[in-house]
Amino acid sequence: MTPALQALTQQVRAELALLAYPNRDWVLPVTRPDGQPVHDVIIIGAGQAGLGTALALRRDGISNLLVIDGLPAGREGVWENFARMTHLRTPKGTVGIEGGIPSLSAPAFYRAAYGEQAWADIERIERPRWMAFLRWFRATAGIEVCNDTACQSLQPEGELLALTVQTGAQAPRRLLARQVVLATGFDGCGVWQVPPAISAAVAPERLNHSNEPIDFASLAGRRVGILGHGASAFDNACIALEHGAASVDVCFRRERIPTINPHRRLEFAGFLKHFHDLDDQVRWRTNRFFEVHDQPPTQNGWDRAHSFAQFRAHAGSPWLEVRDEGGQVHVRTPHARFSFDHVICATGAVVDYQARGELRTLGPLIRRWRHAFTPDADERSDTLGEYPYLGPGFEYLPLDPLRDGWVKRVRAFNFSSIVSMGPHTTSASGHKHSIPRLVGGITGALMAEQAHALLPALHDYEEAELRPGPAQGAAPSASPDPSPALRVA
Repeated sequence: MTPALQALTQQVRAELALLAYPNRDWVLPVTRPDGQPVHDVIIIGAGQAGLGTALALRRDGISNLLVIDGLPAGREGVWENFARMTHLRTPKGTVGIEGGIPSLSAPAFYRAAYGEQAWADIERIERPRWMAFLRWFRATAGIEVCNDTACQSLQPEGELLALTVQTGAQAPRRLLARQVVLATGFDGCGVWQVPPAISAAVAPERLNHSNEPIDFASLAGRRVGILGHGASAFDNACIALEHGAASVDVCFRRERIPTINPHRRLEFAGFLKHFHDLDDQVRWRTNRFFEVHDQPPTQNGWDRAHSFAQFRAHAGSPWLEVRDEGGQVHVRTPHARFSFDHVICATGAVVDYQARGELRTLGPLIRRWRHAFTPDADERSDTLGEYPYLGPGFEYLPLDPLRDGWVKRVRAFNFSSIVSMGPHTTSASGHKHSIPRLVGGITGALMAEQAHALLPALHDYEEAELRPGPAQGAAPSASPDPSPALRVA
């Protein structure tokens, strides 16, 4: 740690203390006959969304919270797992998870850790250095995480939520919470999926999804085919080529590669703060636009890939036929035929509530967009229709409120919020506005649960603030009887 970063760390902690008021816990505890503790909030996922949420909750007086993550400490999120870009896509000035504390922001960390000149020289933050920022953020803000802990199930238990979790090789155990936040990233709505026709046709040893571990060294001297046009397609192509692949062919359905990133147009406070407040048709049409007009690969990924003579990109080239014969994968497109030694599908994630332990019980009970909104025929999308129709604080909404009201205690702070909350909600560029909305929903729900105790506590409050001495001749007077409207039985 550089001297500048050491000084910044001390500054952050001083500012957190300075801005802590009112710095007391206020949520009334739940007492169970069996003595099992009840967490006010459990956050599943300790990536950037989970860390930012934990900090914001704690600053709002909720310290009885638990953050769990299935990955080892320091490897949470995507950045040192399947993210293979050299730099982040978002501009380097992006802020959000620091909650308005400048010294805790990514730009402040970068300048202190690597120098002012290094900051001036970049347009976007390097991926490994972003992960270094997140590690520093966690340690500096004092956010504790229970790592190597996966959620196997989530279901109601009376007025609470019961989670079955497993840490490493230990026996599964049960945790109880009032509120649960699913900060589970891009695949939090289901699972990364290779198109079924391809997975059925290709031997597993010759097939990968772009967002899973890949032995790139084994691809040296081999012909690699990649399906997809997004950033991950080009990032995986670059890594394969850097490991000595004989050739890499990226094939995609679109007739031309997108060059405009429409996401940049919508990065303004009005959109980021108030997308949920817009009517259903506007929200649906916005998401349908992004489904049709996708963002391009990054300039860096495009340039890196094309710097290799053995790289080729093929527009208008969906894989119409895929056969695995003779240890090779044979692919037919509308324009050509290919023989690959290995194929990688950069085909994203699908909504699948049965694919994740924390969603299996929820899935059949929650409102989805297809339950809430019927688009015009030319705007229909079965994919968008499967996403959850969320409330204003990212809460799931039940199909049957009387029977399944408990589902509102679970909040989808992951990619599945996209249709309800907008396409930036859980990305770095949206956290500045989405985390306060999420946390406000949680604190509002917890306050509503204990509203009945507010007036009794107020009437029982007896801490004197003024203590006049005898010399002033003041005598205590009887407290007036509360008005009928405020009297508590």
